[in-house]
Amino acid sequence: MTDDAKDLPGRPTPEGVDDATVEALGALSEALETTERARGHLYTFHQLTGEADLALGDAVDKLRAAGHGEVADRVERELVGRNVVSGRWTFQLVEDYDDGYWSAFREHERRARDELAGGVRHLFEARMKQERRTHGEPGHEAGPRGGAV
Repeated sequence: MTDDAKDLPGRPTPEGVDDATVEALGALSEALETTERARGHLYTFHQLTGEADLALGDAVDKLRAAGHGEVADRVERELVGRNVVSGRWTFQLVEDYDDGYWSAFREHERRARDELAGGVRHLFEARMKQERRTHGEPGHEAGPRGGAV
C-alpha cells in the first residue's frame, strides 16, 4: 500500500511522521482509552456504593421497625455513612483520580500527539480503517456523507 493509501481522505498523516511513531501514538491512545474505562468503573463504584449506603439506611429502619433497635443502632452508628477508605468517601476517590492520574494521563497523551503528529488524533485507527474497509462498498465509506472524517 502506498503512503497515500494508508491515510483516510481528510486525515492525512502529517509530514515526517513515520509508521513507528503512528504505532507508538496508537499504543499511547489505547492506554488512555483504558484509563477512560477505569474511570467509568470508578464512577460506577461511586454510584453503587452510594446506593448501598442509602439501602443500608432503609435496612436500619426496617430492623428498628421489626423490634431490633439495638442491632439497628449499631449498624447505623458503625456502618451508615462510613468512609470507604481511610478518611474518604467515594466522591473523594473520584475527585483525586480525575484531578491527578487521569488528568495527567490525558495531558501527556495530548502533548505527545501535539509534538509528534501535529495534534492529529487516532492516526493508527484511521490507517486501520483505510486498510480494512472495502473501498467502494456501501457501509465502507471513508467518512460520513458531506462531513468530516
